[in-house]
Amino acid sequence: MQIVVETLTIELSTTPADKRPVYITGSFCKWLPDLEEFRMTLVEPGQYVFQFPEDAELTFPLEYKYTRGGWDQVELDQFGNPYANRVIIEKDIVVQDVVTRWQTDVLKKTDLSPIIELVSENFDIPQFGRTRKIQVLLPHDYYDRPDLSFPVLYMTDGQNLFGEGSEYGNWKIDQSLKKLATEGKSGVIIVAIDHGDEERIEELSPYANAKLGKGRGEHFLRFISETLKPYMDETYRTKTDRLNTGIGGSSVGGLLSIYAALMFPQVFGRIMAFSPSLWVSQRIYFDVIHFFEPFETRIYLYAGGKEGANMLPNFEKLTESLETQRFGYDRVQIKTNIDPKGQHSEKQWSKEFPVALKWLFF
Repeated sequence: MQIVVETLTIELSTTPADKRPVYITGSFCKWLPDLEEFRMTLVEPGQYVFQFPEDAELTFPLEYKYTRGGWDQVELDQFGNPYANRVIIEKDIVVQDVVTRWQTDVLKKTDLSPIIELVSENFDIPQFGRTRKIQVLLPHDYYDRPDLSFPVLYMTDGQNLFGEGSEYGNWKIDQSLKKLATEGKSGVIIVAIDHGDEERIEELSPYANAKLGKGRGEHFLRFISETLKPYMDETYRTKTDRLNTGIGGSSVGGLLSIYAALMFPQVFGRIMAFSPSLWVSQRIYFDVIHFFEPFETRIYLYAGGKEGANMLPNFEKLTESLETQRFGYDRVQIKTNIDPKGQHSEKQWSKEFPVALKWLFF
């Protein structure tokens, strides 16, 4: 059906960092990708508009695409795959589209490993009067997609998470992120915070213990929320809201992550707690009483059956307490996983990490 269109206008939003012109193409121009008469007008950085002439004869449904000047520079979907033809079914007056990626945005290298950067060898922790090594793992295409921001997961025990690991083992999260990238599910910034060696338990535990000393976990969480997070949000393209901010760890780091959900819900909306050291203090169950206002939150809990006689009973008690305290609110999602043969080890947490990350963020 041919219609004489009065003022069909198409508006496009895309990355402002790309300065190449944008063309609209379709059957109306024999699908030629770079005709000057179909070049869109730049309104402001990242904003384009095209208005068909009043006497244009167009066939509906109208199929079209965007290019940057050739079929080797055509629009792609958010995962870098070819985008199907766009369609205008009827005679719309104004059509608004968004393009997040272009073919030349695709990373030329085939390595999908995360980009690992050193934030600081001695990042100041004013809450302790100490410094700590902090590294960041960025999505493999972070610098090729300047138009995107990413959620953030803060993780404890950075020495054990990737690379060569430590004497205790290695989560190999860099390898997990590389594999997840093949599924289009690696778009999370990981901030790895080294532990304080002999001060580790004191720093991470939110509770005092007769054998372990004063717990300073609350100070550690204040360090993340008041000092580290503002720095990361300013330095990297992060999604800053609580629903896009997570915390994760294992053992006493897992206990700290649960405490963060209870006492810092205004900061953390995604919780990854593996093999939490619930034996440190019974107070954790009392603090669950303060659980949620409720905020929308996702919590992933894991425990292994070979982690000592008290792990599973304590874990089940915690899970039951959390489920009860959330008052049936659907916006509070809690997922638990128990491996009857699971041990208290980095190797075990390495297996659990990609499963938890996908559930929490994707």
